[in-house]
Amino acid sequence: MHEDDFQKLTADCLNEAQIVVVKVGSSLLVSDDGTIKAEWLQHLAEDLAMLADRNCHAVIVSSGAIALGRRQLPRKNLKTRLKLEEKQAAAAIGQVQLASEWRNALEQYNFNMAQILLSPDDTETRRRHLNARATLSTLLQSGVIPVVNENDTVATMEIRYGDNDRLAARVAQMISADALILLSDIDGLYSADPHIDPTAQHIPKIINFTQDLKDMAGPAHTEYSSGGMVTKIEAARIATEAGCHMAICNGKALNPIKKLLMGDKASWFVASAKPRQARKAWIASSLQLQGSLYLDKGAVAAIHQGKSLLPAGITTIEGDFERGDLVAICDTDKQEIGRGLCNYTAHDAKRIIGHNSTAIQSILGYRGRNEIIHADDLVMTNTP
Repeated sequence: MHEDDFQKLTADCLNEAQIVVVKVGSSLLVSDDGTIKAEWLQHLAEDLAMLADRNCHAVIVSSGAIALGRRQLPRKNLKTRLKLEEKQAAAAIGQVQLASEWRNALEQYNFNMAQILLSPDDTETRRRHLNARATLSTLLQSGVIPVVNENDTVATMEIRYGDNDRLAARVAQMISADALILLSDIDGLYSADPHIDPTAQHIPKIINFTQDLKDMAGPAHTEYSSGGMVTKIEAARIATEAGCHMAICNGKALNPIKKLLMGDKASWFVASAKPRQARKAWIASSLQLQGSLYLDKGAVAAIHQGKSLLPAGITTIEGDFERGDLVAICDTDKQEIGRGLCNYTAHDAKRIIGHNSTAIQSILGYRGRNEIIHADDLVMTNTP
């Protein structure tokens, strides 16, 4: 594919993006001697400023805590394989420096940053998913750049993502990002391992996840795929199902995102739906109902107009559900008209229905969300 064609493909996937997740691997950020690559990080911060000028918010998923922290452990050889508890100790040490390095780089472009440590439960358990989504959304709306990493200090081999490619895809899914950029040490997906096969063909655009596509990644034990292409394809599947385009591009050079926009070679996994459409489809068809909310006429009219569901418009609640569970939304004739993820347990929701949102704190003793179901978490299933 010609450079102009690469540039057009990237433009098609990024020009209208409002939220972009950028994944940064340890090898790009940390040198072999365990020190930060300050110049590279500074130029990436410049790229993020460029995205901001395009009215595009960025979320960073950054590796590097263990690589930075391990040199402070009593081991002379930085290549020595660490035990689990040593990795966790290194992560605890390195996470402080990692956050500091990001803060220093971003401050030069007048960005504030926030550190977010996640575990699989935080993105896959709906209650925690809603909490993390709300936090990240608030940060982005405030102009703050979240820097996300796996919570390595407490994670075990049994309950972890295993790599930040999949974490980045889960974050993109959770916040309905428009695009995910995996900055890698290779410029995309090839028909075979290009380190071994000189005839391997670069694949610039991927739409369907076929068996041939999986075969291109090779077996999991190969250098090309271990922690690399296999997990990147899995990340692409997660992202595109959420309506998020995903790019694999070479991040070694300075200003890698700028170079991507200028037409540098990459592989784009193209989503067939928009993030909002994909999230609504997931809510409508992929979850099991746990209860029902019955609305008055005013609330029915409001949600038909795309508004959130407030407690004042609910007359009756059925079921025993937890926060984050899927509930049916029913009109005055007790017919289902929609479904959504509830911000309250059934017990708390029953106490606040019929009341104005300003009364929530006095009734429950804590300040919860104004909405029983936010518009982003509500889908109409039966419209007039």
